[in-house]
Amino acid sequence: MREKLRIPIPVIVEGKFDKMKLSHVIDAEIITTDGFGIFNKKEKIALIKRLSGDGIIVLCDSDGAGGVIRRCISDSIEKEKIYNLYIPQIEGKERRKKAPSKEGTLGVEGMDEALLYELFSSFADKNLWDDKRAFSDREKVTKADLYGLSLSGSDGCAERRDAICDRLSLPRDMTPKAFLGAVNIVSDREDFFALVREIFPSDEE
Repeated sequence: MREKLRIPIPVIVEGKFDKMKLSHVIDAEIITTDGFGIFNKKEKIALIKRLSGDGIIVLCDSDGAGGVIRRCISDSIEKEKIYNLYIPQIEGKERRKKAPSKEGTLGVEGMDEALLYELFSSFADKNLWDDKRAFSDREKVTKADLYGLSLSGSDGCAERRDAICDRLSLPRDMTPKAFLGAVNIVSDREDFFALVREIFPSDEE
């Protein structure tokens, strides 16, 4: 079994099944557009824009819908920060689907893992990150941390997350899951805890 490729910048895909497939191939922060849902979620575009500081990789299906989603992202993010990757147009349908797509081709989730590995290999070879703070090496904030810090599962947790988002220049109104993914890109666990203590000093009393 091949070792996962460590990708230093966020990867944008359309849906959760694309994310699941890629998670077997790469070690990276993978963000979904929820298909066309990206057009109705300003916070999603704001999040992608915030996390595109060192660039983002966009991998959509090679069909009409994928092209529309790519254009939505390219209209919102500086062009030089976008790395577009494309899958080949292969006829067929994914097993979970009752019918093929409009174009009759496979999406990202239907691609062979070896093909995806080759597609991302050049990005893993680029020295785009500081090895000392590599995404997969640094200690991450966990779901348990969010709960322990009253950032999920308690009264006022959404407001507390928003306060942190304001300091980190992240979009407000994110779900706990989206918030967790975002903070683990822009901060490590130690710095995050320090920020929480700074914003909510009364917690230590």
